[in-house]
Amino acid sequence: MSDVRSPARTAAAKAPPAPEPSLPANLRRNAPLVPTDSAASRALAAVIAILTFLAALCAGAAEIAVSSAGQWQGSVAQEVTVQIRPSAGRDIEADVKRAESLAKDTPGIASARIFSKAESERLLEPWLGSGLDLSDLPVPRLIALTLARDRNPDLPALRAALVEALPGVASLDDHALWLQRLSTMANTFAGIGIGIVLLVLFATGLAVVFATRGAMAGNREVVEVLHFVGADDDYIAKAFQSRFFRLGLRGGALGAGAALVTCALAGLLARMWRSGPAGEEIEALFGTFQIGWQGYAMIVLIGVIASLVTAAVSRFTVRRFLR
Repeated sequence: MSDVRSPARTAAAKAPPAPEPSLPANLRRNAPLVPTDSAASRALAAVIAILTFLAALCAGAAEIAVSSAGQWQGSVAQEVTVQIRPSAGRDIEADVKRAESLAKDTPGIASARIFSKAESERLLEPWLGSGLDLSDLPVPRLIALTLARDRNPDLPALRAALVEALPGVASLDDHALWLQRLSTMANTFAGIGIGIVLLVLFATGLAVVFATRGAMAGNREVVEVLHFVGADDDYIAKAFQSRFFRLGLRGGALGAGAALVTCALAGLLARMWRSGPAGEEIEALFGTFQIGWQGYAMIVLIGVIASLVTAAVSRFTVRRFLR
């Protein structure tokens, strides 16, 4: 028996499916649950960018201070000083030569440089001023000893030899006090930088908390509808977390990028100023104003941390609000 289809059935089979009924225009929601292009969202991204920029600059300044202190420590640690004090009835020039001979005979001493009487007097000018006649004052003589890099010098033996050969006249200064102060200063700068970065991240978290609560309050009806259709708190929290993570990523990228450009420009300007005498003095005191790859990696890491803090704080705030 042949299968004969009626023209009506054949036309119905070829006809396209009927469109599903759509909601009225006044019931449609074309915007996402948490809009990211609103004025409040742009303001939050700007705040995150500014805070990230400040935190990155503080981290870069701390890294410059620590590296400069490390350079100072390396320079100071490579030299020790022998001081020869004038004494009645003694020939100070002979005492200086004797101390130099003892220093050169000590293993680990690369070179010795005797400061002349005029050079020793010029070292006092920052405290006493220039133009003073110091010929009648018992100005000590100094011998700068450069330590060898390939072997450890026996400084206790040199100190004992100086005390034995020139008792009450010669003394050895290994600059341990200055090294300790430089280490303390470097650790202080590093601690201050870390503290400022943590405070900035805390301020970022507070800004995200207020922005998230405002977004939740503005979308209360939508959240209630989602609960009504069976959405759990985790689903709603993920929606807010995704949106605020994008805002944090945008702000963190802008702030970190601005900090990278600022640090690069500061290093470029420092290289331009280095050619003059003032630039040399600034470089001797504050370093080259350049950060290494560790500093740049730290700035990028701060931008990533700001984004993660934004996402984590928004999720925590949403779950607290839904309770």
